[in-house]
Amino acid sequence: MAPRRCHRATRSVPFRHRWCRGRRAGLTVCDVNKQLDWVPISAALLVTGAMALASGALLTPSGSSASETIRVVQQQDARWLVVASIYFVASVALTLGLPSVLYLLDGRGRVLGAVSSVVLAVGFIGTAGYAMLMVFFRALVKVGVIHSGGLDAVTKEGGLEVFLYGWIAAFYLGELLLALALFRAGTTPRWVPTVLLLHVLSLPVSSLLPGPASKATILLLAAGFAGIAITAVNRSASSPGVNAGRPMPPALARPCG
Repeated sequence: MAPRRCHRATRSVPFRHRWCRGRRAGLTVCDVNKQLDWVPISAALLVTGAMALASGALLTPSGSSASETIRVVQQQDARWLVVASIYFVASVALTLGLPSVLYLLDGRGRVLGAVSSVVLAVGFIGTAGYAMLMVFFRALVKVGVIHSGGLDAVTKEGGLEVFLYGWIAAFYLGELLLALALFRAGTTPRWVPTVLLLHVLSLPVSSLLPGPASKATILLLAAGFAGIAITAVNRSASSPGVNAGRPMPPALARPCG
């Protein structure tokens, strides 16, 4: 049987939702709006990813030298594995949360926001690669095939340095572009892009700060992404229909029942 067209929702529903079968031909606009309420889900994933990233950064055990790092991994291998898992979860959640960021950049700052999202996606995906690298390093330490001198040589290998510095550069550059796009769009409170910008500016001085204070700068990123998520959800909730800001035709304004 050929699919019937949902005439009640045709003018305000994206093309991918315009066709339905059987009883779904009576789908109202209100029902479709409920199905398209993806912004809170994406925003929740953005917050989850930001908090996971902050937790991973705060919980990561580190040493002042190569031999100290190896000793930390040997003594706290379970914690090392947990942190790697947290980073992987953060990577997936942050990537899936990017649509909620783009939702706030539909006017001014749209192009800059799209570029920042692409660059941030590279940084977020690179976080998963870093997590896998942590797991691999733990395995090498556990089986005893790596020592302090070998670790120093590995960390100075050109390919690894390109990956690590490229990942860090993509993350901070994307965050900087996002802060500028949010300043231009004006869709969030001013403190949101401000804390993101402060996190970027903390990079040059983080090496001069004590260990706990240096790790705590990640909380600026978490606060900024939380502000983005809250603003996106509030904006989505205040939108009257699928096409936010456009009045719904009287013929389509049927109550949800």
